[in-house]
Amino acid sequence: MATDLILIGDRVLIRPEDPSTQTSSGLYLPATVKQKERIQSGRVLNVGPGYLTANPEFTDEPWAATKSAVRYLPLQASIGDFAFFLRKEAIDLQFQDEDLLIVPHSAIVALLRDLE
Repeated sequence: MATDLILIGDRVLIRPEDPSTQTSSGLYLPATVKQKERIQSGRVLNVGPGYLTANPEFTDEPWAATKSAVRYLPLQASIGDFAFFLRKEAIDLQFQDEDLLIVPHSAIVALLRDLE
């Protein structure tokens, strides 16, 4: 049975980059030190539908076409982007034997996107 991880709202699923455990001076740091760094980076695997907002086209008039009362404003992050984000905002998650992070879109400080 296949399982899909569905993100809610403004959440972004990120595969964290393996942080280097060696400093520029050659010292090796334990993983616990690297995990406490303020900024972390990783590849965006999936994004939620966006920010929930009221739909300005909604009307409850009986003769009008039925439209949803809410809609989603899409996120800037896209699948495949490389994201830099605030580590303290991330939620650790293990899904299908892979360590992943769920990050609120507001915690992403920069994105790298390949231009084609």
